[in-house]
Amino acid sequence: MKLTDIFIKRIQGTGKVQKRSDGGGLFLYITPAGGKSWRLAYRFMGKQKLLVIGPYPEVSLRDARERKTEAKRLLLDHIDPSAAKQEAKAAAASAVRNSFELVAREWFEKYSGGWTQSYKDRVLHRLEHEVFPYLGKRPIKSISASEFLAVLRKVENRGAISAAHLALRECGRIFRYAIVTDRTERDICADLRGAIRPVPTVKHYAAITDPRSIGKLMLLLESYPGTLPVARALQVAPFLFVRPGELAGAEWAEVDFETAEWRIPPERMKVRQPHIVPLSRQALGILRETYIVTGQGRFVFPGRCGRENMRGATLVSALRYLGYKPDEMTSHGFRGMASTILHEKGYNRDWIERQLAHAERNSVRAAYNHAQYLPERRKMMQEWADYLTELKEKARQEAAAPPLTFAAF
Repeated sequence: MKLTDIFIKRIQGTGKVQKRSDGGGLFLYITPAGGKSWRLAYRFMGKQKLLVIGPYPEVSLRDARERKTEAKRLLLDHIDPSAAKQEAKAAAASAVRNSFELVAREWFEKYSGGWTQSYKDRVLHRLEHEVFPYLGKRPIKSISASEFLAVLRKVENRGAISAAHLALRECGRIFRYAIVTDRTERDICADLRGAIRPVPTVKHYAAITDPRSIGKLMLLLESYPGTLPVARALQVAPFLFVRPGELAGAEWAEVDFETAEWRIPPERMKVRQPHIVPLSRQALGILRETYIVTGQGRFVFPGRCGRENMRGATLVSALRYLGYKPDEMTSHGFRGMASTILHEKGYNRDWIERQLAHAERNSVRAAYNHAQYLPERRKMMQEWADYLTELKEKARQEAAAPPLTFAAF
């Protein structure tokens, strides 16, 4: 007699095992305590076998009958349903172990050890926001080039062309890692070269180099009305000419007021080498004022909304607020400004290059770059700060001078 849902719901445990047949080898197994599950008795290669289908009510009567029908089809094709179930289970477990996100995170942990923290953050942020939401759960082996291109198109269509190219490059590295670890056979990203439109031609960072304009800039930086950390970062930036991210991530533990030095650790430098920034009297003055407000925390320039430190892009926003357009001045422009003027003034090129922390091709020399020419750089940085102060004061005097008037004849 066929089972019914009402009958199954009414069955209670009797203290003994019960078996209620539904026909065709399918039966409901009831434990002594009343637990219920579906099982299928069948013969394969002359042997009696048993397939556990699943628990009731998670597997309904209708579902159990459909599973029985599927098992019968497998038997007609000379396939053992129990073996097929184990293979499917193993494949599902393998898919989880070899999902794109899991492989990507494994690759990230393996290869990111020598990266700067800011670069780590950017790569992980790109994966977590641009790729994982769409392909993260998929087995990496099953992802097609067209599927991945659709993900890149989402990034490209919002105008983030560089981010799309970076995501393609990084995911290519992940696929190649998956190949050598036997998780996939090919790098689908290689098929997508040329599929994303080219990145617009990169222009050099705009920088003000005219002395009179520099003076006006220095004077205007004093009037920035934003939060104190941003205002102080903006005011000290011309005296240090480090990269925006390096300035934004400055920590008080790195600043030594006694030796007048800011020592940036290698993990926060683009060139992955420690860097010494001699602090002029002007820079020390700004940092001491900042310490009164933020000195109890870790970061010199803490961020807003609970962020640990200010972001480098904040300096760009501040310059835009002050009226400087992208083709006039950028946060990187403080570096270009210093480099241009110091070269024009005849300072030694090596002193300037070391202070800008430009990459050294010779790896042996690079290990000593952080302290190279330090006395000369210290003198140069103070003279540079004095020059900026002089230009600022000239601009202040010009701004305070009354306009010229002409007597009427």
